Amino acid sequence: MMRQNYDNLYQEFHRVLLKLNFTVQKAEACATLFANNSLDGVYSHGLNRFPVFVDYVNKGYVNKDAEPSLTNSFGSLEQWDGNLGPGMLNAQFCMDRAIVLAKEKGMACIALKNTNHWMRAGAYGWQAANAGCISINFTNTIGIMPPWGGKNPVLGNNPLVIAIPYQNGPIVLDMAMSQYSYGKLEEYELKNQELPYFGGFDGDGELTKDAKTIRELKSTLPIGMWKGSGLAIMLDLLASILSDGKSTAAITKTGEEKSISQVFICFDEKLFPNSKSIIDEVIAYTKGGANEDVRYPGERTLKTREENLKLGIPVDEKMWEKLLSM
Repeated sequence: MMRQNYDNLYQEFHRVLLKLNFTVQKAEACATLFANNSLDGVYSHGLNRFPVFVDYVNKGYVNKDAEPSLTNSFGSLEQWDGNLGPGMLNAQFCMDRAIVLAKEKGMACIALKNTNHWMRAGAYGWQAANAGCISINFTNTIGIMPPWGGKNPVLGNNPLVIAIPYQNGPIVLDMAMSQYSYGKLEEYELKNQELPYFGGFDGDGELTKDAKTIRELKSTLPIGMWKGSGLAIMLDLLASILSDGKSTAAITKTGEEKSISQVFICFDEKLFPNSKSIIDEVIAYTKGGANEDVRYPGERTLKTREENLKLGIPVDEKMWEKLLSM
């Protein structure tokens, strides 16, 4: 493992995107998102995911020139079509729209269909929290997880994000429905490391910590076993119904993870004047004794960001060389 400073990473992303004929504005926005993901320690959706994004652009799955378009408006609920544009730009746009509408009406729900992978889900929770909004957002995915009691990977890992503004840094829960996201599995595989906890099943149906086996078999373990399986189904239903978009079933039948469905919900924090005291109470109570190593969701991110700005961002050498060769 080596380290690169933020500017080097950003400039290489930007160079490749311009080479792919992205506009300067879109290249800057995409490069910033990828670089920020790695900066915050989400390497699986920063440098490590970038080659996949480039591959999807080259294959025509991502329309670099597309812009989202409004399809329906129902007051505080809007439906948008992503037109297969870059998923992270579509998501950023829809979260911005949810923020604006929430500031106007108190709350807003923006449902997006026909988009692409948004990379780091938590990025849009941070976006909302930094703008003074409480948010809930989620997406469906291609089928890559067996339902509880089944063997075939017919469920998406359907990441869920819940974010709340806080003076010490936003509280941001960013979780896939699988015990480990596929990006995190790839991280452990690249490092040739065993997972710290069971993450899925091997070919004999036994629990395993082997990331490579789990990735190849698409046999991830749902969080909470049957509970995660049920939650994955419900998030898929909500994303598909609210956006009038494709379900995990429809996406999986195409054989590629594209044209997915997402939801962005925002509440204006100003409507809740007691939120700070409530948050302080919950965090103090949850952390308990001074000797307990308890963190709230997102607490470690700011420390990781500060460390990576100071020391450089950890990058996998093979992934870095791959980026340089593009």
